[in-house]
Amino acid sequence: MSLENRVKATAKNIEGKIQETVGDITGDPETQAEGKAKQAEAKVRHTVEDVKDATKDAIN
Repeated sequence: MSLENRVKATAKNIEGKIQETVGDITGDPETQAEGKAKQAEAKVRHTVEDVKDATKDAIN
């Protein structure tokens, strides 16, 4: 498990949530979409780490 990658993914998710909220407050759909995209990227990164962990567990 790469803790560093998980921390980065979590930070990206938080950044995306903040950006989406700012977009909601300001009524800026582009900012909202960018925030949602960052959250989706974070979810993919977490999934990749989960697959890596499962693979390592299966090998061991």
